[in-house]
Amino acid sequence: MRRPVRPRGLKLKYIKTVTKPNGKRFIYYSEPGKPRVRLPDLPHNSAKFLKAYVAAQQEALTSPRKIRARTGSIAAAIEAYLSSDSFMANRASTRDTKRRRLDALRKDYGDAKMSDLRARHIQADITKLPGHAANNRLRAWRALCLWSVDAGLIAENVSLAVSKRPVPKSEGHTPWAEDEISTYRKFYHIGSSERLAFEVIYWTGARSGDAVGLSQGMVDQEGWLTYLQSKTGGQVSIPWGRDLPEWADPIQTDLAQLHAALDARGDKHLTFITTTHGKARSVKSFSQWFSKAASNAGLPEGRSAHGLRKSRAVKLAELGATTHQIAAWTGHETLSEVERYSRKADRKRLLTRTDQKQKLETDPKQFPKSVASD
Repeated sequence: MRRPVRPRGLKLKYIKTVTKPNGKRFIYYSEPGKPRVRLPDLPHNSAKFLKAYVAAQQEALTSPRKIRARTGSIAAAIEAYLSSDSFMANRASTRDTKRRRLDALRKDYGDAKMSDLRARHIQADITKLPGHAANNRLRAWRALCLWSVDAGLIAENVSLAVSKRPVPKSEGHTPWAEDEISTYRKFYHIGSSERLAFEVIYWTGARSGDAVGLSQGMVDQEGWLTYLQSKTGGQVSIPWGRDLPEWADPIQTDLAQLHAALDARGDKHLTFITTTHGKARSVKSFSQWFSKAASNAGLPEGRSAHGLRKSRAVKLAELGATTHQIAAWTGHETLSEVERYSRKADRKRLLTRTDQKQKLETDPKQFPKSVASD
């Protein structure tokens, strides 16, 4: 059994400790020119502190440097909202997404007066965009307007008069096929950053926002990799340096590939997935970088990190894992998406059985309806 080895000699930058007269301590990630992010008052080598530190580091990567906006402008309203308790109450991944969308509004309309904003302006803005992009833009306007009403900057939420754009339903990200996985592995050698990122995501099935923050410090003495999901807050534990359950024996080779990629690293950094300079990758830049790596390997367009996450769920379903076992591995909070993988895998297994005494099911399995969480 593998035993985790914690990285030594890593210096955490931009940590600032403030001690109040009453002796209470507050610890912040304080990168010059970027908003401060509060960190838990815990030992700096603890898994929870390292998780919060990496999240703060990633948030700083996407935060623009502070520029004083004109009083009463849309830019000033956005800056105030980004510093508000209402915004900071969101999870780190949600804040990152909202900040990117609000930064786009600030860039396009920052000099305009917030008090002059009308529904027709918002409608004209989103009309220029395709369906999903338009609806995401509208979400940014609605969040800003809702907060601005509460803050007394505008009298009414004019964004409520603007309707969402109807968009066709989509199957989402495409899972990678077995031959595509093989092609990628052959293209990138075991010591490359592209290969390491692939193995980490393919083994864990983690979302990009969580994958970029995974580190050796999250592996306990029993060989479990445990982390909190940035999207849902739920805890996930995955076999990392321990024996696999019997039904997962066929993917022991995937685990071996992962450890080979980890062992081939020249330098050990705080997180597994880093830039060439050893810094943690932001979620946005990682997704684009990984998709480009897949394209460079000759894979079809649309092969993404999230599609690879789906591939892990598909593989577990084909091995016969239950929906709850798959959800525990991939971190799905509800089962509807997992059940879809299981239904497809069940049909495949039925069609490949050779035991003539096995009576085939004539009716498809029925699963409880639930809202998909991917």
